[in-house]
Amino acid sequence: MKNVAVIGAGTMGNGIAHTFAQSGFKVQLIDINQVSLQRGMDTIAKNLDRMVAKEKISEADKQATLNNITTFTDMTAGVEYAGLVVEAATENIDLKLNIFKQLDDACGEDTILATNTSSISITQIAAVTSRPDMVIGMHFMNPVPIMKLVEIIRGYNTSDDVTNTIMELSRTLGKIPTEVNDYPGFVANRILMPMLNESIETLYNGVAGVEEIDTVMKLGMAHPMGPLQLADFIGLDVCLSILNVMYDGFKNPKYAPCPLLVNMVNAGKLGVKSGEGFYDYSESRKAEKVAKQFKK
Repeated sequence: MKNVAVIGAGTMGNGIAHTFAQSGFKVQLIDINQVSLQRGMDTIAKNLDRMVAKEKISEADKQATLNNITTFTDMTAGVEYAGLVVEAATENIDLKLNIFKQLDDACGEDTILATNTSSISITQIAAVTSRPDMVIGMHFMNPVPIMKLVEIIRGYNTSDDVTNTIMELSRTLGKIPTEVNDYPGFVANRILMPMLNESIETLYNGVAGVEEIDTVMKLGMAHPMGPLQLADFIGLDVCLSILNVMYDGFKNPKYAPCPLLVNMVNAGKLGVKSGEGFYDYSESRKAEKVAKQFKK
């Protein structure tokens, strides 16, 4: 278990790799795209630099963490010695099922297969493998190196031994694991996503503007970030995918995504990752803000 493979070098994947590596694990970070791998490693290095600047870790700690990570574009080679594989690919059921089929063939029979899915059925994912008792959900929160919670989701066949192992492993990472059952959205997103969706509906119906909605929730409900800004941060495409999973799973109209959210995703307005969502994150906008500050 001291060797952990992480599938996907995006926001969640590189954060998970960072967290394991900083805790002394040997990490194989895997992505089919070499550019994504380099971007992920650059992000890890920048986050570690930030921790060094804040004197939370030393320069030696930073180097040790980076030295614990090896990158691969070949999944079979990357998972060869892993005692645990954590899949953190895009929130797409077909993609995840395909990955788990490959992992089942490529990994040793004692390897635990975990998914960082935020909404998709663990039982459904496990069913495409020959080891459904060794498949489990390990839903980290973003940003992974900072957030303490990990939702541990048992599939229908997940064994007690595997669950206990992953619960204890999460604690060694300095996390607080919380066991939940396998239903669409689990706990975190079953509660969060309807709130975000209702915030978008509030905007869609003209009740208030973007900044006004976020201000009400920040100042009135003591939320550190407004719901529309949070949706931008998560990714509007991710929000839409999770809502669709819950809507399909429960067949309840309260989970139906707002038409405005659907249109924004179709238009490529995905939030921070695309440079524009409910807020403008483009370089020109950033330059404009800097210019205004300079004038002051």
